[in-house]
Amino acid sequence: MGSGANILISDAGFNGLVIKPKLNNIKINNINSKINSKNILVTAGSGVEFSDLINFCLNNNILGLEEFSGIPGTVGGSVFINLHYFEFLLSQFLVSAEVINKNTQEVLSVDNSWFEFGYNKSKLNDHNYYLLNATFKLTKASDLEVAYAKGRNFEIIRYRTSRYPNKNTCGSFFRNFHEHEVNLKINNKPMIYIAYYLDKLGIKGVLKSGQAQVSYQHANMLVNLGKATSQDIVNLAKEMQTLVYNKYKIIPKPECLFIGFDKYPLLK
Repeated sequence: MGSGANILISDAGFNGLVIKPKLNNIKINNINSKINSKNILVTAGSGVEFSDLINFCLNNNILGLEEFSGIPGTVGGSVFINLHYFEFLLSQFLVSAEVINKNTQEVLSVDNSWFEFGYNKSKLNDHNYYLLNATFKLTKASDLEVAYAKGRNFEIIRYRTSRYPNKNTCGSFFRNFHEHEVNLKINNKPMIYIAYYLDKLGIKGVLKSGQAQVSYQHANMLVNLGKATSQDIVNLAKEMQTLVYNKYKIIPKPECLFIGFDKYPLLK
């Protein structure tokens, strides 16, 4: 477990050991200037908060990762889910990493292809390996370019704060659909965005179960009003799935991971 983003733990708890990595080192490794004088490698431990990594890069005139500004989580969790924001994927920047095999404790040095990255997906999802650190290929920048990027960083955070709830939520609950899963097209393009379908239902800030409610800011974020149980969240999510299915004949799939549940708690 990193910082707990995208996780829902059963009310019954979790019968096991929880490990929170404290691998917090960040270091810069220059690429051979003969290859590309603008490229630079940055290695960060899996326990580094991603916001700290972004700030470290900006303070050292390094650009690229600021596209993910304002998204909570650690480097480990971000690689696990292949962090994404609009057209940007973290896999576009990751070049290598160190992982540990959970059964043999063998440490492996791997490249980008090893992760088998996809949307919301990496080989780490199989839970056979855990990330120790990741190395990202980024861009060295001038003071002026960094000043612009810091402004963009601030604006992205301001935008996210105004549009998304920033506490008492696990983030986006359902993933976007894959193109083959949907029939609806707009401007001849498959409508894959789950928020579109949820917005059309008019549930934002209205639909609730117990102390869990759909955020008034974003229809794909569930918030704890103060004393919500995990079952409240599950009941609300299942009702959202049912409403989408009844209207569009597709079932939303969770981005959130379920820990400690005896069986899968949502509709399949």
